[in-house]
Amino acid sequence: MEKTIAVKKINTRKLAVTAILGAVASALMFLAFQVPLMPSFIQMDLSELPALLAAFSMGPLSGVGVCLIKNLVHLLATSTGGVGELSNFLLGAAFVLPAGLFYKYRKNRMGAFLGALVGAVFMALASLPVNYFITYPFYTLLMPLDAILGLYQAINPNVHSLLDALIWFNIPFTLCKGLLSVAVTFLIYKRISPILKGR
Repeated sequence: MEKTIAVKKINTRKLAVTAILGAVASALMFLAFQVPLMPSFIQMDLSELPALLAAFSMGPLSGVGVCLIKNLVHLLATSTGGVGELSNFLLGAAFVLPAGLFYKYRKNRMGAFLGALVGAVFMALASLPVNYFITYPFYTLLMPLDAILGLYQAINPNVHSLLDALIWFNIPFTLCKGLLSVAVTFLIYKRISPILKGR
């Protein structure tokens, strides 16, 4: 009986912390900013950071839960009919799920580091099919593909197709975004881990 109550308390705490981190991720998502050498419609944010913290402290499903929460909240102010939020969720999950799974089976600092790196690379690679088949087909309904490519070509004239744009710009950008979250996580995780785990 006592064990059942303890399990329920742990599960309740996980849900509560996941929801809180989801709220933080939502706020960070609204604080997106432009970066140099990228078209203006591609913006950087650190909303995967709370999801990575959740994946390490409470398991990969909590990390995916944070990604879901932040995008559900962002749907309230969407300008993409939910397409941008769907893409963001898929890429966020592609980041935190492998990172969390790797750390789950190798719970040390090196395991966390390698897991986060694997997650960042996986997210970068996943950005190719997600953008090619989901995001940009929607964008071309709002703006001709030639106009979109023109924004890329203004920065790099070697871009001649959508695939070129994704390879030259989106994949490296997504990798950098993931690595930035990894770097910040390693700066703060040790300090806030006891709070997240309730110790």
